[in-house]
Amino acid sequence: MSLSTLFSEFFALMTPGTIFNAFWATGFGIIVGMLPGLTATMGVALLTGLTFRFMPEQAMVVLISTYVGAIYGGSRSAILLNIPGTPANAATCLDGHPLARRGEAGYAIGLATTSSAIGTLFGLVCLAIFSPLLGAIALKFGSWEFFVLSIFGIIICGNLTAPRDPLKGWIAGIVGLLLSQVGQDPIQAIPRFTFGELQLMGGLSLIPVLVGAYGVGEIIEVMQRPIDYTVRSVVRRVIPPLADLLRYWKTILRSGVIGVIIGAIPGVGEDTASWIAYDTAKRFSDHPEEFGRGSHEGLIAAETANNACVGGAIIPVLTLAVPGSAPAAVLLAAMWLHGIRPGPLLPIEQPLFIATVTAIFLLSTIAMTVLGLALVRPLVKVLQISRTILMPVVFALCCVGSFAVSGRMFDVHLMFLFGILGYFMRRNDFPAAPMVLGFILGPMADDNFRRAMIITGGDITPFFTRPLSVVLWLLTLAVVLSRSALVRGWLASLARRRSR
Repeated sequence: MSLSTLFSEFFALMTPGTIFNAFWATGFGIIVGMLPGLTATMGVALLTGLTFRFMPEQAMVVLISTYVGAIYGGSRSAILLNIPGTPANAATCLDGHPLARRGEAGYAIGLATTSSAIGTLFGLVCLAIFSPLLGAIALKFGSWEFFVLSIFGIIICGNLTAPRDPLKGWIAGIVGLLLSQVGQDPIQAIPRFTFGELQLMGGLSLIPVLVGAYGVGEIIEVMQRPIDYTVRSVVRRVIPPLADLLRYWKTILRSGVIGVIIGAIPGVGEDTASWIAYDTAKRFSDHPEEFGRGSHEGLIAAETANNACVGGAIIPVLTLAVPGSAPAAVLLAAMWLHGIRPGPLLPIEQPLFIATVTAIFLLSTIAMTVLGLALVRPLVKVLQISRTILMPVVFALCCVGSFAVSGRMFDVHLMFLFGILGYFMRRNDFPAAPMVLGFILGPMADDNFRRAMIITGGDITPFFTRPLSVVLWLLTLAVVLSRSALVRGWLASLARRRSR
């Protein structure tokens, strides 16, 4: 993608309506991200249903701006309350809140804002450079490779989102795969798992599943917490000096690279990126003893990585139709909802769409920086809203978003059902991300498996003999074996023998 193409798309977006949509959606995302209990995934899922009647380009402006704003907004409550507004900001608490306790809340917010802006810019640069390259590689994928890729995405997502027991993550992913099979099959229109229910003939709608698992499940969880957190902090100086940022340029660059790489791995997400970047920054720091006590470097590393991860997570969405994170999964669903078909053929069918998405990211970054620095004090007051007022409003938006897609009360009932399922999964340490990813990748796995079997006349050997398929199977096997206690014990004993 040339710079001239990017800037022409950016200036084409510079209309009053588009700028207005970018700013209000970014502001909404910041509020969603900064309120404990709400997440970027919930914010994007809510607006996906509400933007159903928007033109595709304007819908992408709203959803991407919400995504960018929410990942950044979570740093506010992390710094002021020591509670991450979203899981992506958990590492921000370690140094952000100690800075606030020292009376530097405004400075910490300013440092998080500028780091987030730099991280997002780094991510969009990588999006512009690597998306066309990865798209060219993806054109070599056949039905066999896409089936194995979907399995690999679910396995690695389950592995990384359930660190204590990966089996629970894999079970959640398989459940998502099974749920995606409900309805008529795409080739012969034979009903599957419908049990004679007419409403299930078209399958389960994605938006009620997403809103229920992430939204309603989170609402129930928040309302059960014994403490209603509010904030009374005072915010003073906000904008950090340029010298403070230049001092940590190596940390910023390293964290940006980590964020993009982690974002491009299917199903991992911003929270993993921020923790890895934080740990890496501590290992390479000249003053590791300051980490956890109010380190500027630690705060910069966490916020740069989680925002760079946003651009990285969009790269596989556009080129492979595989989301890199939970909010990116909702964004992928929104693209399908608006008639956009991500995947290897996207550069052929819509050659300017990647440039348009990159330009939208640039506009969202500008809106995030302006709002983040200019509206610190007013937006902090939002944290004083009681959950007894906030959660009913969020619940009403969940119902409206689920109903708006197809106008069926059945979808609202479906939202309730998945809300209960999402709550059950949270209480029993089953991550929701693999289930959602399995639900999204299920149709791709199903279609490509059956198409491959038709092409080969029922012969499954190409799944295990084609070069790209072999590589993906080996990566999948490596992920599974890496979490095996037997294999890890054998590697540990081997390491001990070598050390002797």
